[in-house]
Amino acid sequence: MKRFSYSLCLLFCLSCTATKQSTQNIKFAANPVVAHRGAFKLNKLPENSIAALKEAIRLKCTGSEFDIRMTADDSLVINHDPHFNKLEIEKVTYAELMQFRLSNNEPLPTLQQYLEAGLANNTSTRLILEIKPSGISKERGKRIAEKVVQLVKRLHAEPMAVYISFDYDILLKIRELDATAVLQYLEGNKSPAQVKADKINGVDYHYSFFQKNPQWITEAKQNGIALNSWTVNDSTTMSWLLKEGFDYITTNEPELLFRLLKK
Repeated sequence: MKRFSYSLCLLFCLSCTATKQSTQNIKFAANPVVAHRGAFKLNKLPENSIAALKEAIRLKCTGSEFDIRMTADDSLVINHDPHFNKLEIEKVTYAELMQFRLSNNEPLPTLQQYLEAGLANNTSTRLILEIKPSGISKERGKRIAEKVVQLVKRLHAEPMAVYISFDYDILLKIRELDATAVLQYLEGNKSPAQVKADKINGVDYHYSFFQKNPQWITEAKQNGIALNSWTVNDSTTMSWLLKEGFDYITTNEPELLFRLLKK
């Protein structure tokens, strides 16, 4: 029994050491390219698939974004739309969703599977977790946030994780749970000074909000708030954002943005 306990302790210590070593090796790619739902478009991969995530990592994007929803039986899954094959994700079980597959024959990934894939052989690409607002209630949205943070911590994925959401209360809940979590707000209805006051690290708005409110760009820089913009798929807008010094640009066309960066 003592030998068994000692073995468990040794295994735990080795696991912690490995985690620390991998954290020390993290060096995020020095570019602003965030692959929206993974790098899917060029190779005709399914959005939010593990294959698209791995392609974003292969390209050394600085980040790969993906969307999180929760089933009726509290399974966290990766899917942008509220429905998957006409099934409303929040109102069915994961087993019901498993009847169908993605177009490349992947099963609909769980968040755990997605994070594990994103942590494997990756020290350069941030994992950008978009937590979708619940269509059922605000409280359920907060519960989703809590479950997501618990899983990220259990997998020791915190150094790689950035949390984003259109639901401000979800971000505030994450901040309550983790004082060091990196957070970005998506809705575009709060100034950088406002989000700083609530201890949110970045604004990730549709580029049209920055075009209408150019003072927010200056305000963000003055307040140390990260600048991100979505979903930017044309070279003209990309060039404007690069000129304005945006930290991140979220795009379905990461290859195009990389070509612009080389010029």
